[in-house]
Amino acid sequence: MQNTQSISQLGELIKNTLENELEPTYWVIGEIADFRQAPQGHAYFELVEKQGNQVLAKIRCNCWQFTFRSIASRFETLTGAGLKNGMKVLAQVQVTFHSVYGLSLNVKDIDPSFSLGERARIRQETIDRLTKEGLLRLNAGRVFPQVIQKIAIISSPTAAGYGDFINQLENNAEGYKVYHKLFPSLMQGNEAVSSLIQAIELAESKKESLELEALIIIRGGGAQLDLDCFDDYRLAAKIAQCSLPVFTGIGHERDETVADLVAHTRLKTPTAVAEFLLSGFRIFEETLALGLNRLDRSTSQFLKLEESKLLQISHGLKSSSLSQVLLEKEKVKAKQVRLELASKRQIMGQTESLEQLEKALKKETLLLLTQENQKLGNLEKLLNQLNPESIMKRGYSRSEINGIPVQFADPKIGDEMLTFSQDQKIKSTITKIEKP
Repeated sequence: MQNTQSISQLGELIKNTLENELEPTYWVIGEIADFRQAPQGHAYFELVEKQGNQVLAKIRCNCWQFTFRSIASRFETLTGAGLKNGMKVLAQVQVTFHSVYGLSLNVKDIDPSFSLGERARIRQETIDRLTKEGLLRLNAGRVFPQVIQKIAIISSPTAAGYGDFINQLENNAEGYKVYHKLFPSLMQGNEAVSSLIQAIELAESKKESLELEALIIIRGGGAQLDLDCFDDYRLAAKIAQCSLPVFTGIGHERDETVADLVAHTRLKTPTAVAEFLLSGFRIFEETLALGLNRLDRSTSQFLKLEESKLLQISHGLKSSSLSQVLLEKEKVKAKQVRLELASKRQIMGQTESLEQLEKALKKETLLLLTQENQKLGNLEKLLNQLNPESIMKRGYSRSEINGIPVQFADPKIGDEMLTFSQDQKIKSTITKIEKP
């Protein structure tokens, strides 16, 4: 029967073999994953080797409190950022084996210069790819008005840079007004790239309805490694192909990201972006004032020249007008003499005509009056003949029943009837009615 060993004995064998056969430490390159820090100050994470999205290898790592405090402080001092997931590092490690916890790496040191150099290499590869694809200065060709009045802002609503930008924009001394719409986004960390791209796409979808004229990405500086998301190819390509001109105020002057390179205009800080927008108003006003001054000067010169011309024309007109007036006066006098002679002849002719008409009118009037007098005499005779008094004088009378002429009344036996003659009114009672 073969010799048997317990699990602890095998573990001890493995441990001794590793200690005897391996170097005390190794420098290895890997990407930090599943990073966490214990309350006691120890750090636990994995170092991962990837090919694309495929994990080729990974090993569990420990960094004990005292060592981690020293490594983290030096790393943050040199790079401006703390250790975090997704960061590629060069670490000095000791291979250890524990019979309970298995194989792990004890991290002794991490080289900050490698992380900075790795970041620079990836950044340059991104720039080269964007250049090859014609995207690096694509957004620089986007046209925007001299005075930008409606903008989309991509930032974290709690970022100090965003607050500085809004304060600079809204409290400018000249009182310029810029409509702004915030599209919130993460500005650092593993999810920042996806969040920024979503914010850009949302802003573009609102471009027509909000009448947006530019897209502003502001952050307000930060640690160099915290700006890694702005060196990402996907974000840079999205900015380059954005239909709006993109203005960036991501960091301070020393922090130029790939996003800055593909943007239409890169400015140092959020307040510098605000000042750039406000300067468009000032330049427009200055240009307008200059144009108005030039217009005023040219108008004054033109008016003086035209005034001189008008003066010359006025003198010429006065001279020619005076001559023309004198000539016309002579013509008027000649016409006046002719008119007076013609008028006299006309008046004499009309006077004779009026006299003849007067004689004819008198003759016709006399004849008409004679005829009308005859007609009136005939009518008077006729009226006298028709007058009831004249009729009664000839012996006629008229009778009434209840005020109605008897010929129109309906007489009945017993009715009272009044009969009128020239000098009498006779009341009688009807006793008999005979039909003719």
